[in-house]
Amino acid sequence: MSQKSIKEVSPLFLFSACLFVTCLLISNIIAGKIIMVLGLTLPAAVILFPVTYILGDVLTEVYGYGRARLVIWSGFAANAFMALVFIITLNLPYPDFWQHQNAFQTVLGFTPRLVIASLIAYLCGEFSNSLVLSKLKLRFQGRFLWVRTIGSTLVGEAFDTLIFITAAFWGVFPAPVLAGMIIWQYLWKITYEIAATPLTYLVVGWLKKREGIDVFDYQVNYNPFKVGADHGSK
Repeated sequence: MSQKSIKEVSPLFLFSACLFVTCLLISNIIAGKIIMVLGLTLPAAVILFPVTYILGDVLTEVYGYGRARLVIWSGFAANAFMALVFIITLNLPYPDFWQHQNAFQTVLGFTPRLVIASLIAYLCGEFSNSLVLSKLKLRFQGRFLWVRTIGSTLVGEAFDTLIFITAAFWGVFPAPVLAGMIIWQYLWKITYEIAATPLTYLVVGWLKKREGIDVFDYQVNYNPFKVGADHGSK
């Protein structure tokens, strides 16, 4: 595998990255909707947000940690920009005949606390997920994909769920309620990942075949703040 071929940005990589960011943004918009699933009270984001971890697994597995890092930061920037635009839009003056300000505020309103909690949790969760998957791929020499995807999600979702729920709702709900929210959301996300494992296998196998690459991060700098992308080798 030549270094040049790894550095190329393919249409499939671009599509995967855009899908990752899209799922992230939609998840944050629908998070305010509360739903009931099997008797559990959960934010509607649980139906889509775990997909970002599945896509994160796919990106790291096929293209390597360096490329995944770029996509994670792209998602962070897009999410922060979206929140900023929503805040500005909601605070702009509006005419007296406009009757839907409260509806917009309910759906699109973000408090600074929720925005900060969401962004920090996202970075910690996604980067830990990508790093663990990359390390396990080296450890198992590319074998046991199901162990690597589920194992990385166990770590990533733990950071994400614990940080977000605690930072966003500490002092708002009693500690037992927070603990229940953390446990049930975490279990839901992990179950989601396990159920999607066959699909993950299909997508990863198809992408590797179409792209002609299977990156191993032998010489990658795992610093999440490193500018630019490292490139592993096949």
